[in-house]
This record gives sequence, structure tokens and C-alpha cells, in this order.
Amino acid sequence: MTYELIANDGAPIKAWTRGVPVEDKAREQLLQTASLPIVWPHLAVMPDVHWGMGATVGSVVPTRGAIVPAAVGVDIGCGMCAVRTPLTSSALGDSARPVFDGLSAAIPHGRTDDGGPNDRGAWGEPPMDVLEAWRPMRDAFEVDVGLNRLLERAPRQLGTLGTGNHFVEVCLDETDRVWLMLHSGSRGAGNAIGSHFIAAAKRRCEADGIVLPNRDLAWLPEGTPEFDGYVRAVGWAQDYARRNREIMLARGLQILRAFGGEPNDWAWLGDQAVNCHHNYVSRETHFGQELWVTRKGAVSAQAGELGIIPGSMGTKSYIVRGRGNPESFHSCSHGAGRVMARGQAKRTITLEQHAADTAHVVCRKDAGVIDESPRAYKPIDAVIAAQDDLVEVVHVLRQVVCVKG
Repeated sequence: MTYELIANDGAPIKAWTRGVPVEDKAREQLLQTASLPIVWPHLAVMPDVHWGMGATVGSVVPTRGAIVPAAVGVDIGCGMCAVRTPLTSSALGDSARPVFDGLSAAIPHGRTDDGGPNDRGAWGEPPMDVLEAWRPMRDAFEVDVGLNRLLERAPRQLGTLGTGNHFVEVCLDETDRVWLMLHSGSRGAGNAIGSHFIAAAKRRCEADGIVLPNRDLAWLPEGTPEFDGYVRAVGWAQDYARRNREIMLARGLQILRAFGGEPNDWAWLGDQAVNCHHNYVSRETHFGQELWVTRKGAVSAQAGELGIIPGSMGTKSYIVRGRGNPESFHSCSHGAGRVMARGQAKRTITLEQHAADTAHVVCRKDAGVIDESPRAYKPIDAVIAAQDDLVEVVHVLRQVVCVKG
């Protein structure tokens, strides 16, 4: 047995946390989630676990007959995308700065104007490839969830990165091959959907007289209009997030194509990408039961399935293959996991330390990314070692370029 079994008054907790720190706040939050009567048969905890808004990041929450919207969160469908290119490091030359500049220009990132019309992290006028991708999404949008206002911002944010821990990276694997990798989600659309239904769940539980250990753990029961609306909306947001990553990947590959390779080497390359959510909910069968499985900072790791576990902006990342471990609900971690809250990181990590820890990466070295500096995260090697019965390592990547919002 490679997991720690945490017994409590609710569902058992199985934690793959061998050799990695787990903060007390996260343990308390996990116990609260496991106490919910809808959680069955146990809660699974990944080694990157840390306290999060709504529910603990790095947890897999299986529920019967209901969904906890705050466990899914507001960055619905957030996840990773990565593909190996035909290039080697020699194609990038002595400096990767032109790659950094090209990616920065091709993919909107960051946030200005409070997200308004002049936001540099969104399109002023969406380009043709974005508009073409948006049309079927617009037609599929469920207007009855009462969120039609999303139609105003969603097309301008499709194919854009965002802020915080979202990034675009160029990496090298163990054979010196160049990879393009990125991390992003459903942008403002997912935020609005998540916030809307988290509030709806709180109202529903209050109306039903349900006493909760934490109001953020309110759920929507099957058979209610709110539940049906959420399932439609969350599915749409997850599709939006996946398409968002696909557009950015295609734009990033256009930048890298200028550095070499034959046209045939680049053909259909986007179709070979690994593209995985790590904040989402899906209907799955486990232990003979139909369940709603929420992965809050966790990745599906079915047997043979490829996934991505990134480190921080100055450490290694991993392409992994799932082992299909039933005890983790076929899941693995989604990254390294934070050891410092953002405020603590800004107070603790110096610019000199950040520059030293990212010396090998062309990236931002300013105070605006201190909360994303490598020292704010758990050691990625320890996180990988703690889940060796969940995944096997296929490729080890090291960053040479990192673009953050």
C-alpha cells in the first residue's frame, strides 16, 4: 500500500503523500470534504495537495447523486497541452529570446483595463481562426442557464492564456527534442459559470435545511433544475477550455515552425498533442457504481493514458502514462503543488533568488511573478516519486522558455 489511510467520521481518505509535505489547513479541508454524505466510497488525495478555494487542490472527489460546484471550481476545464516538435535545441540557436518574443506576440496573456475592452490578455478583434472556432461553441451554448452575457467576452478570450499560474513553455526532453507546452482553462466564461452555480448550490442547500461543515461545499442534487443546468454549463466550459488550449498550441507551433523542419514534419502535429483537464467533473463507473468524479487539481490516469505533470517555471515537467490504479479513481497529480501561499511567496522570495532559480530559462524576472517562482512549489521529483503506482514517466522535460501573464 503506497497511500496513507486517514480515518475519520466520514468517508475514508487515501492520500498519496509519501515524502511530501501536507499543510494542516489542507488536512482540515480534506476532512470536511470527506464528511459529506454524498462522498463515496473514499476521497483520493494526490501528492501535490494544498489548500484551495472551495475544495482542496489535489483531491479526487467521487459523489453519488450530486455535484459540488465549488470542488470543480471557477477555472472549469483548466488543464495542460503538450506536443513534441521535430526541432532539437540547436534549431533555437544560442538564445531562445526570439522564441519568447514570438510566443508573447502570438498569444494574448496577462490582464489590463480590469478585463475591459483594452485588456491586453484578450483579443481586441478576434482573428479568423478564433472566430471560426467560436461559431460552433456559440451555437452550442445553453442560453437557458441565464448566462448569456458570456457571449460578449468569451469570443475575445478564446485562444488566450490568462494570468497566475497559466503559462506557455518551450522545453527540451531527454533526447534534446523541443516540446511546446501550455497551461490554461476556460478563462472568464468558466469563472462566471462556476460562480453562478456555486451560489445556486448554497441557496439550494440552505433551502433544503442541509447543515454543511463549510458553505463552499454546498452541492446540487440530481433531479433538480439547478443540477441539470450545471451539467450542461460545465460541459460547455470544459469544451471551451480544451478548444482554448488547441488554438494557443496551433499558434505556438506556427512560431516554432520558423526555426526549421520540413513541412511534412509539422503536418497534423497538433493532433498528436496530449491535452488533459485537471479541474473538471465527469460521469464515471468505479467500484461498480455510477459516480460523479470531480478532479480538483488532478488528472485522469487510466491505464495507458498520457498525461502532463508540470513542475514550476524553473524546474522539470513530466509526460506520464497512467497505470489505471482503481484506488485513485484512475487519477494522478496535476503538478508540483504549492508550499507557499501567493502572499507568503511575495514576502519571502527575493528577486535575486528568483533570478538564480530561473537562470536557465528565458522568462520574466520581475516582482510580478515572484508568487510563481520555483521556491513557492513542492519538489517535483518528490511529487513524482510519491505516485509511482499511479503513473510511469515517459518523458522528462526542462524549460528553456516560459511566458506568463
